[in-house]
Amino acid sequence: MMTEMKSKGVLCMVAMILVLIGGINWGLVGLLNLDLVALIFGKLPLVQKIIYILIGISAVFLIFKQCKHKV
Repeated sequence: MMTEMKSKGVLCMVAMILVLIGGINWGLVGLLNLDLVALIFGKLPLVQKIIYILIGISAVFLIFKQCKHKV
């Protein structure tokens, strides 16, 4: 049970980091028209797509986790 709690903590931390990266990236896109993910991984469009998908999944995960705690 303790390992399950630790793994959920790590999962939440990774999700939070990915959502923060996504938020910062979108802020830079809006302010400076600068997409850091595309800038870093420009030659690897599949990697870009995977990163964007992981950020989206992380956001949905955190939304459901937050809603679960409020109920």
